[in-house]
Amino acid sequence: QVQLVESGGGLVQAGDSLTLSCAASGRTFSGYDMGWFRQAPGKEREFVAGITWGFSTFYADSVKGRSTISRDNAKNTVYLRMNSLKPEDTAVYYCAVRSGGTWYARGNYAYWGQGTQVTVSS
Repeated sequence: QVQLVESGGGLVQAGDSLTLSCAASGRTFSGYDMGWFRQAPGKEREFVAGITWGFSTFYADSVKGRSTISRDNAKNTVYLRMNSLKPEDTAVYYCAVRSGGTWYARGNYAYWGQGTQVTVSS
């Protein structure tokens, strides 16, 4: 069992930056592939970014170029830095442990956090 706790969300203005954190329990965090998803009101949960245990990174087109995913295995934490935030980035952001398969499919993630709200005002 893995527990994930997200933090760092809040209310920001368009153009601002924000860093989300996801702290994981468990001794084998360094071996996990980790992903960030988001879900806006009335929309499906969508993939945002992912990072492998070997530090390879992947991004959705909607955030590519203005977001950075990183991890600190000593702290069992994965981060998502988002720059130039837009109102359409408003959503609940979730981190998850990938169990295999494509990065974009929710079903390929075994454990999820409770999420952290990000609201971007225009």
